This record gives sequence, structure tokens and C-alpha cells, in this order.
Amino acid sequence: MKMFATAVVLATLAATAPALSQVASAPSALDENNPWPALKADLFGDRTIIQTNDLVTLEAPGRAEDAAIVPVTVKIPASVGPIKSLTIVVDKNPAPIAATFTFGPAAGAGDRMISTRLRFDAYSDLRAIVETADGSLLMATRFVKAAGGCSAPNLKDADEALANLGRTQVRSLAAVDGAPENRIGLVMVRHPNYSGMQINQETGYYIPAKYVTAMDVSRGGVRVFKLDAGISLSADPNIRFTFANATDSQLAVSIGDSDGNVFTAQSAPSGS
Repeated sequence: MKMFATAVVLATLAATAPALSQVASAPSALDENNPWPALKADLFGDRTIIQTNDLVTLEAPGRAEDAAIVPVTVKIPASVGPIKSLTIVVDKNPAPIAATFTFGPAAGAGDRMISTRLRFDAYSDLRAIVETADGSLLMATRFVKAAGGCSAPNLKDADEALANLGRTQVRSLAAVDGAPENRIGLVMVRHPNYSGMQINQETGYYIPAKYVTAMDVSRGGVRVFKLDAGISLSADPNIRFTFANATDSQLAVSIGDSDGNVFTAQSAPSGS
């Protein structure tokens, strides 16, 4: 599988060789003020990143209805081979690295999918960068028109939000259609995910940042993924994902936030 993944990458390199030196600064809708070259250098140094819409599919609305809850889905076909990590970047956000998923043995080897909801502070390029097991970097990019999501007030009552803080649901759903080797999992946690940029409408003061920083999901004691997150995740974070099917497909999750709180939950036992 590793050799196949390398062959796929080499074929793409051959087809795109004239432009590879331009990948980090490829033209985008933000050329006049493009933060990506500096972000790329900070995250990946001088490593080559292959721009692709075939090996990585990034789904997001071109114009979001709500900048505080923008649905984002990343799909990676099985042909890419084993994957180390997925990093989601919103170039123009105050904290551009929205999420980094580091995958474990229970992540699965078929077609893979990760879906969540993000905040956008300004019109921005959205990027999904996949690192394969052999160290290749593949990137899909989409421009999203959405603004004000990082400072948008949380419409839920603050007392209610804090009363339900950490309440978590975990579900191990049915096998993926056409790919029985994988199942769908879902984690939903009640958390205001305050960005530190929102203003309390009653006091006029900024609400202190309080957000989910980490999530560790396992299946039958084997890691599916570890998530490192920041303020770009929406309130009440919601992660839908594929994972490897097994006799024991019960999921467990541990979630940490910026205040040091830890929340745990697990899905119903397999077959129930």
C-alpha cells in the first residue's frame, strides 16, 4: 500500500512539476494579502505540498449562511494509502490552525472522511493538508465567503451553556455504504467554545476564551484519532468520521478544554 501511495504521489509530481515551486504561493482570491506562505513555512518548512482536488476532496460552502457554523468535510480515497495526519487551516483566522487530526491504527484504510463545523473571521482560503505514511503532503483548497464568525456572540444563554458544559454524545453508526470495512462515528460535545473575541452583551466586556483543545477517540481501546484544536472550531463541537469496522466497534472519547477540564463518554456497546 505504501509503494502504491508513493507511486500516486510521483505521478502527480510528474504531471505538475512546472508548478510545484509555486505551490506555496499559488494564486488565490487573497493574492494582495496572502498569509499562506508564512503559515506554510511555520507548519511544514520547505517541504513540497502537492495541490490536488482528486487525492483530497474539500467540501465547504462558497458563501456560508452563518460564519460561526460553517460545515466542512474532507474526503480521502483509499488509493492515497495510510495517512498520518490531517491539518485544517483557515488562512485569515486569528488562530489559523483550526484542527489537526493525528490518526491511529483504528482509523481504517478504506475511503476516509472527517466532517466538522468551523468559524470564519473573514473571507478566507480554507485548506486541508494530508500527510501520508511516506511523508508526502497533499492539499486541497477552497475559498469561503464568510466573516465575523470568531467574534459573533453565542446565541445560547451563558448560564445554560455552562450548566451543560462537557455533556458528550458518542455514536458508532452503521457501516459505510459500499465499504463495509469502515463505519461512521460521531462525537458531539456541549461547549460554548468561547474564542476570547466575543463580547458579553450585558456587561460590554470580552468573554474570556474557553474552548476545546483536544479530543482522543478510540475503538475498543485502539486509537482512531487524536485531535488538537483551537478557537476556530464552532460552539458545541461536532465531529463525524470514518473508522475501521471491528467485532468491537464501541467508541470512547476523552475531551480536554483550555481550563483543564476533561470530559469522557462512550458509545453504546456493539450490537446494542
